[in-house]
Amino acid sequence: MRKLGLETIAVRGGIDTDTQHGAVVPPIYLSSNYTFKGYDQPREYDYARRGNPTRSLLAKALADLEGGAYGIMTSTGLSAITTVIQLLSPQDTLLIPHDCYGGSYRMFDHLSRRGLFKLLVVDQNDAVALTKALDAKPKMVWLETPSNPLLRLVDVKSIAAQAKAIGALVVVDNTFLTPILQQPLSLGADIVVHSCTKYINGHSDVVAGAIITKDQQLGIDLDWWANCIGVTGSAFDSYMALRGLRTLPVRLQQHQKSAAQIAQFLNQHAAVKAVYYPGLISHPQHELAKEQQQGFGAMLSFDLIGDIEQAKALVENVSLFCLAESLGGVESLVAHPATMTHAGMEEAARLHAGIGNSLIRLSVGLESVDDLIDDLSRSLDVVLASV
Repeated sequence: MRKLGLETIAVRGGIDTDTQHGAVVPPIYLSSNYTFKGYDQPREYDYARRGNPTRSLLAKALADLEGGAYGIMTSTGLSAITTVIQLLSPQDTLLIPHDCYGGSYRMFDHLSRRGLFKLLVVDQNDAVALTKALDAKPKMVWLETPSNPLLRLVDVKSIAAQAKAIGALVVVDNTFLTPILQQPLSLGADIVVHSCTKYINGHSDVVAGAIITKDQQLGIDLDWWANCIGVTGSAFDSYMALRGLRTLPVRLQQHQKSAAQIAQFLNQHAAVKAVYYPGLISHPQHELAKEQQQGFGAMLSFDLIGDIEQAKALVENVSLFCLAESLGGVESLVAHPATMTHAGMEEAARLHAGIGNSLIRLSVGLESVDDLIDDLSRSLDVVLASV
């Protein structure tokens, strides 16, 4: 039998697995506990924090999509990250990118200050700085590609090879692209994390996370930690995310199509200083995106002329982009990273990462792209008038 396509795996996850009534769509198991067969004879599931049938279906579907051996569902994207860093001890070093998601950076920074591990922050596209950081023999190398919010890419295959040479684990946050557009495990990563709150669920009504491992035993170890620290996902959230997963490939097609058109529009507007979107030929890592990704995604950001007043004018004048954090839903969102998603970073670190006051991030939804461009055009005219 030929290898199944990603679209098929996404749609068929959990379908026709109900052996009791033959339901096409698998039921949701809300029970918090399960009976034992008898004395000292637990079933596959005994307590919902440790295991749940609905959660298992979603975890397997995501593992299959990523080409992984083991999947774990957690309560949020950050709890997935929290679980992964349980592998570190106080003497271990974690190497992270200087421009990662603000929530991730905040947690890494504060936990390292408490002595849970040592932290190295580096521009992973600076070959000299990266080599020097790897010379410190980190136990874990954390990648985020494309980065949030500047859509910078790193060469997963190259960095993974360098990390393997020193025995480090490689973790990739694949939230922006999902396994439909990028499979980091095939590029050399050991672990992939997702905020399933975003594209995987896709409807802005679930908060969830996922961990996928290349190695079965590593997955079992992380599953133990997720249960131990109490961050496993709920049955209802898993059911909803599995429902969203089935339309992920077709949603991403339209998301990307619209994002590409909007990026081209912004790239030509007088109120826009720079556009950050890997699908543009002008993006410095456009060729790398074509090499390691199966698409350019639907996230983009741009710097406005002016400063914070112009950013304020933009976000207050759009009507079809909700001013909100998160991303990946069917609705379009606009965010001002400096005061929203990355407000938890110290200002010096934020500016060093290139996240200035005029930066705007868009999550392009499934509305008419003509309507979205018209909305942006009118708002950018207000920005121009305010300079």
